Amino acid sequence: MASEAIPQSADAALARARELYRAGTFAAGGAFTTAAIAAHPRSADLWNVHGAMLRMTGEPQAALAAFGEALRLDPAHGAARANRGGAFLDLAKARNEAEGPAAAEAVLDEALGLDPENLALLEAKAAVLRAAGARDRAEAFLAALVARRPEIGWAQLQLGDVLSERGDAAAEAHLRRARALEPASLDALVGLVQHLARTKGPEAGNALDEAHRLARAALGLGALTPQQAKVLRDVFAQVCDFEAAERLGDFRTLGRAWAQAGLHTALFRQLSRVRTDADRRELLEEHRICGRAMVARAERRPIRRPAPRPPGEKIRLGFLSSDLRRHPVGYFAEPVFQHLDPSRFELFCYAFDPGPADAMQSAFAARSTFRRMPDATAREAAQVIADDDLDLLIELGGSTHMNKLEVLAWRPAPRQASWLGYPHSEGLPTIDGLICDPFVAPADATLLAEAAWRMPRSWIALGSTFSDAFVIDPTPPEVRKGCLTFGTANNPYKYTPEVLATWASIVAATPGSRFAIVRPEAASAVFREHIIRAFAAGGVSADRIDFHPVRHEHMPIYNEIDISLDTFPLTGGTTTVEALWMGVPVVSLRGPALYERLSASILSNAGLAEMIADDLGGYRAVALQLAADGQGRAALRSGLRERIRRSPLGDTAAFARDFYALVETVVRGG
Repeated sequence: MASEAIPQSADAALARARELYRAGTFAAGGAFTTAAIAAHPRSADLWNVHGAMLRMTGEPQAALAAFGEALRLDPAHGAARANRGGAFLDLAKARNEAEGPAAAEAVLDEALGLDPENLALLEAKAAVLRAAGARDRAEAFLAALVARRPEIGWAQLQLGDVLSERGDAAAEAHLRRARALEPASLDALVGLVQHLARTKGPEAGNALDEAHRLARAALGLGALTPQQAKVLRDVFAQVCDFEAAERLGDFRTLGRAWAQAGLHTALFRQLSRVRTDADRRELLEEHRICGRAMVARAERRPIRRPAPRPPGEKIRLGFLSSDLRRHPVGYFAEPVFQHLDPSRFELFCYAFDPGPADAMQSAFAARSTFRRMPDATAREAAQVIADDDLDLLIELGGSTHMNKLEVLAWRPAPRQASWLGYPHSEGLPTIDGLICDPFVAPADATLLAEAAWRMPRSWIALGSTFSDAFVIDPTPPEVRKGCLTFGTANNPYKYTPEVLATWASIVAATPGSRFAIVRPEAASAVFREHIIRAFAAGGVSADRIDFHPVRHEHMPIYNEIDISLDTFPLTGGTTTVEALWMGVPVVSLRGPALYERLSASILSNAGLAEMIADDLGGYRAVALQLAADGQGRAALRSGLRERIRRSPLGDTAAFARDFYALVETVVRGG
């Protein structure tokens, strides 16, 4: 094609160039336009088509030069201006992959200097800032844009989402404005749904009901992206709309879509949907898909490695988590910090929350080198950790809110493990171990992607949050109220049709009994409707269900519950400990995978293995036996807290010794 004759007329050459472009022969077309502009160097149109050919062959820098020449020749050339914006986007994407978000931002700033009102470039800059974790800069950029151009729907949406992420009440106005500006936009609709579902406070119930109504409407508005499906799935789970959730896709289809889109955090919602061994193994593979992709991205932009430290120094142990604060992860990690031997171990903590620190986090910081990096990218955080030259890095949050699991893809420490915050294998091949105990570890090692690093007794211990400040009413609820009350404080995302049907069957089989649900979602009329309908199908009338719509202040309500019924397959963890601490026995169904054994570990370590069942029939039988044993329950109510204090769950000093012994074995060998 390079030898094709070039027409003497610039217009004829342009017609031929456009013909080659429409045919998709971009390499040959580029050769032709190179020759054509040599023959007709004053044709802005030919320079523009030449740039378009170069874009399609993956040469954005050369394409920019071509579009620049077209605009030099004809400053009013609209197509060249638009195409130049596209080439800048191509270059920004390439720089982002090769060098990171700072390089991409620099490209976009150059582009916006030439074309400051280009909406595609403005949107790309907002996306780069948000992806880099630069929350404050993203908010400032979007706020300035919205103030200048309030008619831009996507800018209203992005600003609303940034504000929503940090709980700012101003978010809602921007999200509703985005919806009004772009009523056909699924992004705008789902953005509002997500914000409403996050609402806390007196209006939380009404907001969740509106979120559900809009989420239902979104199901009929076209194909959903994986991210949109995640948002809708979360809302349907919050209100127990199982039928709508199933319309989003079956277990494998939805899980694979999330995994291939890199939405590791969405996979957490898959845990409660597991039904078969095939599901368990599919879920593990979905995590591995995400993990492999993270590592592949990290390998394209490696970090520096420090020189090896001489042996014999103190072990440097790092914790990666934004939840080392007043949070369940903080509650259970606290004994490790309380019983630190600073002559043998040096602790480092890495967090991404914006602060300020609460009292618990301040206590952690006093015993460690505490690095808060709210605006750091995953790679930047990995470099900071690598420079600290750790012996072992333990991540505590997975891909949950404000955590950066991808940091581990760079392997910033020679040994890496997962503990506490995510009840499943993370899927990254760079994570070597998962800290567990003999009760929570799966008997089948192939259900984990990592090696099981076993503590000898319990993998958790109770920090100072579990104190006598939570007062147990010594009189059992059944005695005070004249009827027995079953209940749960577990999050509705763990509920399934099978769970609700089993609970209803137990209540129905216990004459006069009631069921209490202690959750903020109980403020939602839709949630209550779905619960009432499920229990009615099992023969339990609505007047036997007590809804307690509380957030954080739930501990005293355990004084209204005689027996806590656990969820399955994803069991309780913190809620199981809380119930036991308040003298309430917990009935749990144990399964093969780690997330099916969380409560079983707690109950076993508390000396309550008789409350664990291995099938639904056994689960129901244990619950009914407890219901019939008022004397036994009364004894538990009065003595369970002290039993826990004497158990591996309460012996924090022994737990810390076991934990540090495990760390030393991993690091030193033995």
